[in-house]
Amino acid sequence: MIAAVPEDIGTAGALRAISHYLTAKDILAVSGDLVSDVSPGAVAATHRRHDAVVTATLCSVPISGSSELGSSGGKDKTKKPGRYNIIGLDPRKQFLVHIATGAEVEKDTRLQKHLLHAVGQMEIRSDLMDAHMYAFKRSVLQEVLDRKDTFQSLKQDVVPYLVQSQLKSQAVLSGIPQAEEDGNKKVSFPNNQVMVSQILANASTPSFHELYSMDPDGFAQTRKTHKCCAYIASSSSYCVRLNSIQAFMDINRDVTGEADHLLSDNVIGPSPKLGTKTTVGPHCMLGEGSEMGDKCQVKRSVIGRHCRIGSHVKVVNSVVMNHVTIGDGCIIQGSVICSNVQLQERVVLKDCQVGAGFVVTAGSEYKGESLARKEK
Repeated sequence: MIAAVPEDIGTAGALRAISHYLTAKDILAVSGDLVSDVSPGAVAATHRRHDAVVTATLCSVPISGSSELGSSGGKDKTKKPGRYNIIGLDPRKQFLVHIATGAEVEKDTRLQKHLLHAVGQMEIRSDLMDAHMYAFKRSVLQEVLDRKDTFQSLKQDVVPYLVQSQLKSQAVLSGIPQAEEDGNKKVSFPNNQVMVSQILANASTPSFHELYSMDPDGFAQTRKTHKCCAYIASSSSYCVRLNSIQAFMDINRDVTGEADHLLSDNVIGPSPKLGTKTTVGPHCMLGEGSEMGDKCQVKRSVIGRHCRIGSHVKVVNSVVMNHVTIGDGCIIQGSVICSNVQLQERVVLKDCQVGAGFVVTAGSEYKGESLARKEK
């Protein structure tokens, strides 16, 4: 089933809008721009084995940098501050104890004292990327989405909330009744030992959640907990977000098996014509019959077939499709130029998409724009 939702409501808002269609005990949410060979079944199995409310998939950060950036590369790339995930794991690397993502990460990271005290020891990682593949316990997710109607993002809102509240949970888990806290008092149960055996049945070794919820005599306490798990993919797994022009180019090279070949060489078609002092840097493709004028620079870009490129043109981290005409003095960075486009002299494009057959007038400058012909 495919359901359409407004574009501006975020990932949490999208699930909230279709929540009446969700009936399974557990659901798997996967970002549409994730390219990965990580098995969703393995993530789901980990989630069910630990009876977690959420399991987040974590992968090694790509060598070229975290794809959370979405940067087009070029000179501006070095000026932008890095945005990383700060992940806190328990000693067995099974549970998420802390998570700070993207713009939330600052020089100082604050940890919750009660969580650190409960887990005893925490491993802090900054080399892991949130892959945007999550397994959720449906009943808990729906409860959070209903109660927190301002939450828009699974990554920025829902997952951090569940991680931060895991030792003071308000969720009812696995049909096990939860005691109510009343200050420091304990509320007695007629059969605490049965409750403990039910909790421990989900894991061969008690997690810090179970230990936290018990008193020194091994009886269940009034504290409510829920589990937030981490599925850490192997270092050999492929896991990249397709959220930038550069990522699009890199993924295509990787998936077609040409990445190693392109590390130091270019793919240049037959009969190209290059002007004097024109340079084509590494990681480039130049199509058949294309011509370039004098003193041009091409870096980490793809130039299609039968393109006509003037002099003093710079093309960086971009895709130029077939039969494109580019005038003198143009600068193209982090952009996709579709077939039969005409760029007149001194055009500057940064992080743009230009539709087929569009004409960009001389001297125009665009940043982050989508340019296309209006349909009649």
